[in-house]
Amino acid sequence: MFESIALLSGFISLVWITIGVIVAAKFYPNYCHYNQFCSELGATGSPTEKLSPLINNYPLSALFCLFGWSITQQFDDSMLLSIVGWLIIIHGVGTWMAGFSPMDRDPYTKSPSIHCQIHSWAGFIMLISLLIAPLLVAFSQLPFEFRVFSIASAILAVYFLVKMVKAVKQQRNVGLYQRLSYWAKLVWLAGLSLLLWSA
Repeated sequence: MFESIALLSGFISLVWITIGVIVAAKFYPNYCHYNQFCSELGATGSPTEKLSPLINNYPLSALFCLFGWSITQQFDDSMLLSIVGWLIIIHGVGTWMAGFSPMDRDPYTKSPSIHCQIHSWAGFIMLISLLIAPLLVAFSQLPFEFRVFSIASAILAVYFLVKMVKAVKQQRNVGLYQRLSYWAKLVWLAGLSLLLWSA
């Protein structure tokens, strides 16, 4: 039973963060999903500074780490997939760090605080870990169709990431492209979760 839940935790994380971000935004007056970062929900001084990490970062961190651990246990004979599991665990740790060290209220500040700098590095770790993981899966023994899906997910995530960087310069639609980039990786994670659970 526990092993089954652990393998499903990757899928649960996609559902959890989708609902969690929507719920947190309800308590943030005039919050705009298109133009604001997800992290602004937990930013220093925001109306949801305490709420957002409690319902998003911390439980999601546990879900990511649990899923990553389940992969390392199921594929302890495969170095490649064990690394994938550890990358997902690293993503979970980064998620916790990003919640514990909030970003500044102004996401475009020229002089970010120490907390914001830690938050940014945690976000970078989260980004890299879930970009490398699907690329490694592409060389694994998992079904060919899923390996193709893994490559496509990584490409899509990078495409929207580039769009997000351009949006940051314009300070417009940055939230939209951040979500599309991150959710592309989370959909891959959910797909991996369901694949392993049903095997």
